[in-house]
Amino acid sequence: MAAQLRGSGAGAGQGIATALKNGLAGAGAGSGVTSGSGSGQNAGENGVDKPELVLSNRAGESRSPYVRAHKDNPVKWQLWGDEAIEMARRENRLLFLSVGYAACHWCHVMERESFENEEVASILNSAFIPIKIDREERPDIDRIYMNFVQATTGSGGWPLNVFVTPDLEPVFGGTYWPGPTSQTPFEDQVDFLGILNKLSTVWREQEQRCRSDSKQILEQLKSFAAEGTFGDRLGEGSDGLDIELLEEANQHFASTFDSKNGGFGSAPKFPTPSKLSFLLRLGQYPPVVIDVVGAADCRNAQNMAVTTLRKMARGGIHDHIGNGFARYSVTADWSLPHFEKMLYDNAQLLHVYLDAFLLSRDAELLGVVYDISMYLTADLAHSAGGFYSSEDADSLYRKGDSEKREGAFYVWTKREFENVLGSQAEPILSAFFNVSGHGNVEPENDAHDEFLDQNVLAIVSTPSALASQFGMKEEEVVRIIKEGKAALRAHREKERVRPVLDDKIVVSWNGIAIGALARTGAVIKGFDPVKSEEYLGFAIKAATFIKENLYDESSKILYRIWREGRGDTKGFADDYAFLIEGLIDLYEATFDEKWLQWADELQQTQISLFYDSDSTSGFFSTPASAPHIILRLKDGMDTSEPSTNGTSASNLYRLSSLLNDASYAEKAKTTIAGFESETLQYPWLFASFMPSVVASQLGVRGVVVAGGEGGEGVQGERIGEVKEFEKSPRGGLGTFAWLKDGEGGWLRGRNELLKEFRGRDGVPRVMVCEGGVCVEEGVLGGERGEVVGSAAAAGTGVGKETAKEIDVSDVKAALLSLGEEKTAEPVLAEKEGKEGKEGKEKEKEKADDIAAPAPASSSS
Repeated sequence: MAAQLRGSGAGAGQGIATALKNGLAGAGAGSGVTSGSGSGQNAGENGVDKPELVLSNRAGESRSPYVRAHKDNPVKWQLWGDEAIEMARRENRLLFLSVGYAACHWCHVMERESFENEEVASILNSAFIPIKIDREERPDIDRIYMNFVQATTGSGGWPLNVFVTPDLEPVFGGTYWPGPTSQTPFEDQVDFLGILNKLSTVWREQEQRCRSDSKQILEQLKSFAAEGTFGDRLGEGSDGLDIELLEEANQHFASTFDSKNGGFGSAPKFPTPSKLSFLLRLGQYPPVVIDVVGAADCRNAQNMAVTTLRKMARGGIHDHIGNGFARYSVTADWSLPHFEKMLYDNAQLLHVYLDAFLLSRDAELLGVVYDISMYLTADLAHSAGGFYSSEDADSLYRKGDSEKREGAFYVWTKREFENVLGSQAEPILSAFFNVSGHGNVEPENDAHDEFLDQNVLAIVSTPSALASQFGMKEEEVVRIIKEGKAALRAHREKERVRPVLDDKIVVSWNGIAIGALARTGAVIKGFDPVKSEEYLGFAIKAATFIKENLYDESSKILYRIWREGRGDTKGFADDYAFLIEGLIDLYEATFDEKWLQWADELQQTQISLFYDSDSTSGFFSTPASAPHIILRLKDGMDTSEPSTNGTSASNLYRLSSLLNDASYAEKAKTTIAGFESETLQYPWLFASFMPSVVASQLGVRGVVVAGGEGGEGVQGERIGEVKEFEKSPRGGLGTFAWLKDGEGGWLRGRNELLKEFRGRDGVPRVMVCEGGVCVEEGVLGGERGEVVGSAAAAGTGVGKETAKEIDVSDVKAALLSLGEEKTAEPVLAEKEGKEGKEGKEKEKEKADDIAAPAPASSSS
């Protein structure tokens, strides 16, 4: 289907698109083709001239920082909605949809080259209805027209630019097109001015052909979208997708793994958290899964993930002076990023680095867990709760500069290193971070000459190697590097202009962050109770903010965006999916039932608004009542974010276990079945479905503890053992509930099996539930495998320890661990965690050393 739309064969829907492609090369700005002010442009039905339409730029009325940033463009941007669409129908003009986001580098390039250009603006304003859209605010519009562009061109990205009829059917589209002032050296790239001239002529002279072809293209897109969700591919009575799919997905990842640099494939290289999560979980499933995949392959999967995470942590994609990760790397070795930082990337990576640490007990990975947590809570946190969306890639290099450059906030010259660090520290930090006088960015990666003599910091040495090189003690090298980083950060914060912050709060991404911080707070509680409380506090505060500001209690409906108040856009399926997941994680970190109750409410709303009960099951991205939606899509494949349907299936299984609600499990099963066709063909594209595929075959094991609030003595120790659940890496889907004495009213009422289950004579009791049947396992005690349902917790996973405290007492310093070269084989702790106050304080001290090599600052 995609090949047909791209014009590889004869068929419907190719006339105009193919003609435009073939004709544009010769239809540039100098072709003599005029814009839409020609014959008949303003003629009414009876030949009477209509008043000329005069547009005004309405971008400043938007809540979106990205859209508002275009308020001074000569292009008269309109806002997506009834008014602009009706205007296009009344004036019989094509709409020009330009979709981007605030942190998008090439969106800013196209704005400078085209949307600030008077000639471009004149054509757009006179011949089209130009609309600027924030993809983060309206992912539904973005997905529909991105599908069109990917199908007709073979690629996609942002900015996304599409010309559509007044009935919103796509005619022609693409991504970045060079403007009149462009100096970007892209071969065979058609210029934007030529496209505008050609499109205005084609619409004026061949309108009916445009409309006919665009209708046919839309029908093909609808058919294409349905192909992957036919379901029932396996036939009536099938037991569903098989566990062998995990083996096939793993083999694909292994075949594309870059053993030298980590990651998958070649440049550009993305972190792909969904892939890494799949690989880390693989060895933590029950034994039957490990038998199918193979223990050696499970270990190799974990090694691929851990190797990738270490390479990323040391690469230029990681902000070594501040915190957090950029969106992706231009180079295969992670050395040169596109510098935008996204909430959804960093929140997902926090989950993944936490799992990797729990599996390896590697202090370097724990250091990255703290690093990302600090970035979320210091740089992206809204003071009243919630997390902002992103930071831009481009910024002014110094205060007083007038022109932004990509990565200006993050790169360094050798001379700056000398001036900031001094003669003793500079050579050591230059050797550590690969800083040279001529810069470390290759010319082929610097299209705009923005990185001349500039260095992107990446760790290329170790303290031990530097100690030998400079003839000093290793501890002294570590001290110099730490102090040098602090000095560089202070200089950066004082002298440079921080990239623009997109300060809108998006529910879906906040859901991911809530879950990641909740899990982090639970994991570190035993050795860093102060930071644990802080991170859990941020998660609770974000969840509370969303409930108070973006949730309608009466209708049970979410709203997607908050910025200077609640936006008008109602939540999409992904907002519900990711927030529900985060709330379940928050419940299992705090055992506060109000979060589980809200997750249950949201799940019921998601089903009522988005679930496909009439056809092939699964969740649509948009509700049936959504206006101006020409194509209802189902988000199945993992992209930069996990699949909405994959996440929803996991949520349904977890809630079914916690609440003993068989209808949720049935919905999970049918959601998976809705994507059988594509999953069977390409299981590696559906990694986030795999925990649910396993659950559909093996069930979900839930553990319930009744009674006890901790305290002193044996009871407190036993509750401590229960909470080892919180330190388990994610594997197969399992749940954990704690009904404390005097509490648990809502959950006992929602789950009939728990109504009378309480502690006995002040002693906690444990019950294991599976398939609607619960068996009491006695009072607490013994190995945690007796009370925790996942394979990871039960000690059945590959390379898994049992009942050990997390021990970071071997950490010399954060920089030392980050610089040491390690093999990919995970490092497991070999000794029991230290007990008592002294051991805990030592662990916390080392953890703080990892987390805070330089003072944090907040941009909020």
